[in-house]
Amino acid sequence: MILIAQISDLHVQRPGKLAYGIVDTNSLVAEAIARLSRLNPQPDVVVASGDLIQDGTVEEYELLKAMLAPLQCPVYLMPGNHDHRDHLRQVFNTHTYLPRASSHLSYAVDNYPMRLIMLDSIIPGKGGGCVDAERLAWLGQQLSAAPETPTLMFMHHPPFATGIPWMDRKRFQGRGALAELIREHPQVKRISCGHLHRTIYCPWAGTVASSQPSLVHQSAIDFAPDSSSQFVMEPPAYQLHVWTKETLVSHTMYVSEFDGPYRFSDGKKVVVAAL
Repeated sequence: MILIAQISDLHVQRPGKLAYGIVDTNSLVAEAIARLSRLNPQPDVVVASGDLIQDGTVEEYELLKAMLAPLQCPVYLMPGNHDHRDHLRQVFNTHTYLPRASSHLSYAVDNYPMRLIMLDSIIPGKGGGCVDAERLAWLGQQLSAAPETPTLMFMHHPPFATGIPWMDRKRFQGRGALAELIREHPQVKRISCGHLHRTIYCPWAGTVASSQPSLVHQSAIDFAPDSSSQFVMEPPAYQLHVWTKETLVSHTMYVSEFDGPYRFSDGKKVVVAAL
């Protein structure tokens, strides 16, 4: 078994700044990391699936580095459209899994019961995502190298349409070629993404594709054709993915104070053991 915590869309920024003049992302991320670091048992790994910071500055990455320090397990980072590849590599220079020579920050992690592939989907300076010929060739090589190993693939940008018009105006570029490749590799059990700030699942290319919630603000659901992009202060959340050797199960974990847990059998409160 392997337990993977996926956090996404942290949008860490300069101290005192509020995202869109409203959201104190830094305090929300700090609370989420504190709670994650107290999980018992601890995850085997944490994957941060993009939009790690807000403006792509070295200062923000330095702050992010300090905020992630309480985590007790290996942390794997990947970029989103708010990130800056070179600044990410510069500040997290001890994260030797990050490619130094490649134009994109895609890599694979092979030392767990489930293989993890991080596919960089960003277009520098743009909000939308893509898989171009170079990244598609890289992914094909990676998948062909371990066809029997169950694989969980991470991208920042989801390749599927959500049905929410304002989310779907910037469609993922290269999704057709990516779908063809994924169909050839049934070892891919999930494509788990960020970017959308919502928990969404759908069948895609012979597997399951999903997006996960943000540690800060969530995207509002509005199916009106002329709807504008908008967010809502629903609870911050992350996901715990559990590979049981039979299937991949994902649990959404809300970051807040909730009373309990209580036993169903007698209604008494459960005493949770400390780490």
